[in-house]
Amino acid sequence: MILAAIIACEIGFWVAILAGLCARYLLHRPRLGAVLLALVPVIDLLLLALVTVDLLGGATASWHHGLAAVYIGLSVAYGRRMVQWADLRFRHRFASGPPPVRLTGWEHTRACWGNVLRTLLAVGIAAGLLAAMIAIVGDAGRTAALAGYFSILAVILAIDVLYAASYTIWPKRPGLAPSTLAERGA
Repeated sequence: MILAAIIACEIGFWVAILAGLCARYLLHRPRLGAVLLALVPVIDLLLLALVTVDLLGGATASWHHGLAAVYIGLSVAYGRRMVQWADLRFRHRFASGPPPVRLTGWEHTRACWGNVLRTLLAVGIAAGLLAAMIAIVGDAGRTAALAGYFSILAVILAIDVLYAASYTIWPKRPGLAPSTLAERGA
């Protein structure tokens, strides 16, 4: 049940974003778009409520419950950023907005380290939710699957730090302009 709820919430997340952007740019209804985009965090609260009810109802925690905690942490930490990413591309495609800018050099490196901070926030939220689930259930036998997620969270953070460090050592070079690629026959 929880895995189906996670999948439904992920679908709902993107449907809410797409509906909000369509209302904003295609229907020219910015208020309606804002209301629909405001539903994105409500989806996370719904998933959190479903997980809580399931565990309080006597369910034994599974990897699905841990995945829900990770999903909520990532959604809270990166949700606004994902909405901005989609908004920029939607505005460019449907409302004559400026094209997305690809970051290179130290700007890209700085953005990578900003993502490390977001990932740290996501890991902190997920760890807090996992600890809360373990404490609420109060039975180590029923929450054993959740304890393994703390090491997974550490690996997620370590990978993001290594990714950012790699761009600190080797900054991302600017790509060739499209006209240059056309001249080369690419």
